[in-house]
Amino acid sequence: MQTVRMILADKFIWLLGTCVLLATLLPVSGPAQPIAAFGVTAGIFWIFLLHGIRLDRQEVVAGFRNWRLQSAVFGFVFGAMVLAGLVLSHVLDGYIAPLIAVGFLYLGCLPSTIQSAASYTAIAKGNVGASVVAAATVNLSSIIITPVFFALLVSSVGIVITGASFVKIMTMLLLPFVIGQLIQSWARPWVARHKGIVGWSDKIAISLAVYVAFSGAVVAGIWQQVPGDQFLIIAAAIAALLIFAFGGAWLLGGVAGFVINDRKALLFGGAQKSIAVGAPLAAILFPPEAAGFVLIPLLLYHLSSLVLSAPLAVHLSKP
Repeated sequence: MQTVRMILADKFIWLLGTCVLLATLLPVSGPAQPIAAFGVTAGIFWIFLLHGIRLDRQEVVAGFRNWRLQSAVFGFVFGAMVLAGLVLSHVLDGYIAPLIAVGFLYLGCLPSTIQSAASYTAIAKGNVGASVVAAATVNLSSIIITPVFFALLVSSVGIVITGASFVKIMTMLLLPFVIGQLIQSWARPWVARHKGIVGWSDKIAISLAVYVAFSGAVVAGIWQQVPGDQFLIIAAAIAALLIFAFGGAWLLGGVAGFVINDRKALLFGGAQKSIAVGAPLAAILFPPEAAGFVLIPLLLYHLSSLVLSAPLAVHLSKP
């Protein structure tokens, strides 16, 4: 019952589901598209400005003292998960829509969540400080690593990420983060005082990116191009990836000899994937009609991992 309450209480899950439904019933199109695109651009800038404001430099320095745990999270996120995404994209090619297969590679290249990883680590009574630092580190690194890894690996399926895309990534992701770090001393207290409003503005910006991306896919005929049997294959692939991610992260912690609290931090910091980075980045890398297809694996994985993390965290909290 506690697990069910935790899942139902997560308003972000409901918000993302509503965006997909709204995009299906009322996709943005025609004259509204430039306005929506501007909204997404502003939202992306705001999201990464907040990342820069929130990430305390002293916390990062302190967290790196536990270098073995940080290295394990980093290696699992950008090593094992990237490889798993690459394998799935090749295995599924020919069985599902090509752009959705590419979406599994894109999913594998993304960083883990920050807030969710820390929240579930706290519920599980794990090392919350290390979890926050590890997730923040991989998210910061992902601004460079994710598009580079994806560009190198996706070329095998005929998609090219141009230099203009990388310039846009630097402008839309790295620049606001740097500004956030520079104004952190006075902006962070303001963000803390308005935590509720700022938190919701973050979620709304992410949801807008999802809505616009799925709108493009709906207009392009996603529900006609992807029959029901393909969604069954996609669901099975997501389930397999979840087993690999959560099982692999937990086993890696055991093999590395981490104490139980550090294993919990590695579990949630290594296995989850960030839609807060994935949705905005997809809006930069792909046109709207392609971004919606590519985001399907990420959306399903993100929602499923949150549902799975709730009972896991409650179970691990018990002595």
